[in-house]
Amino acid sequence: MNTTPPTPRSPLVTALLLGIFVLLAIRFINRPADTPGTSRVLGAPPSRALSVPNTPVPNTPSPVPAPFSPTADERTSIAIFSRVSPSVVAVANKGLFRAGDWFRGLQVYEIPQGAGSGFVWDKQGHIISNYHVVHEADALTVTFADGKTFDARLVGIAPDQDLAVLKIDAPPERLHPVRAAVSHDLQVGQTVLAIGNPFGLDTTLTVGIVSALGRTITAMTGRRINEVIQTDAAINPGNSGGPLLNSAGDLIGITTAILSPSGAYAGIGFAVPVDTVSRIVPQLIEKGRITRAGLGLQLLPDHITRRAGVSGAAVYSVLPRSPAAGAGLVGVSQSFRGLFLGDVITAINGIPVTDVESYHAIFDTLQPGQTVSVTLKRDGENHTVHVQLIELE
Repeated sequence: MNTTPPTPRSPLVTALLLGIFVLLAIRFINRPADTPGTSRVLGAPPSRALSVPNTPVPNTPSPVPAPFSPTADERTSIAIFSRVSPSVVAVANKGLFRAGDWFRGLQVYEIPQGAGSGFVWDKQGHIISNYHVVHEADALTVTFADGKTFDARLVGIAPDQDLAVLKIDAPPERLHPVRAAVSHDLQVGQTVLAIGNPFGLDTTLTVGIVSALGRTITAMTGRRINEVIQTDAAINPGNSGGPLLNSAGDLIGITTAILSPSGAYAGIGFAVPVDTVSRIVPQLIEKGRITRAGLGLQLLPDHITRRAGVSGAAVYSVLPRSPAAGAGLVGVSQSFRGLFLGDVITAINGIPVTDVESYHAIFDTLQPGQTVSVTLKRDGENHTVHVQLIELE
């Protein structure tokens, strides 16, 4: 049989076929692995593709958050603010300014000269605030949390205790007096709440604790206010005159002053205790002033007493027909050899008297008609007399 030998392939054709084979192999190895239904993990062989039906994904709603539930302390603060804030007011102090000329005449303008806070004391419309808030006011207005404003008139002031009583003509149903507690049994660490109008931001609540008790601050008159409450509840300009409350929402003090190098809140605020407020406010409502009790005598200034090396309140003179005169107290005497000290009062009702200020602080808590025991030193010897107090002008 005749056979025809195969025609040998040319080197060019062989190279071409080999190139096609290599290209196909490379394409197979590098095919994409992120086709639908597959996933790729580095270093692992590609998984087999899964057939996924083309069905729409249901619109699943987002989970609804659980209702907010305040803590027990938060519920207490919320309840107190809700109950007491309608009783807290903003007090605006306005002065009268006259301007004009001879041709157009003088016009009178009201200009703001101070602002603070206050609160409702009773259903008769009495509002309590600080004396320094209403100082030198020609006109006063009181604004409630809902924006209703009333003209106010000054009923009485106690500058030495930085207290003032105003009165507005408002319907009784609008007036919600703040319930008064007592302050003599307070303890450091108790929770307190302050409501006021700091920097003109009305009806602001701040919360803190009683930081210290028995502090002493100085009033505008230079007299010291004793038994003051110290708190870290934020108090700023505009809070003055607002209520300081305990965790029952009852009044324990009136926010009065702060200790701050910048003039703003620095963590130390002071409040006049409610025991002082409850004692003085009824007197201001009735008489417009404090009823002061006394012995009927005048005292030497402290610097003279200290120069003589004596501790106590030295009697300068005794008023004629006064209880002090009836008890035989004597004041300073003078002879050709100079001045001689008379009686030096060292205690009232057993409470030590170290200077004139401590003497007045004791009498601030007493009333005319009370009988007190007066311990005094005369010629180096101690004596005790009993004296009935009178009302001083």
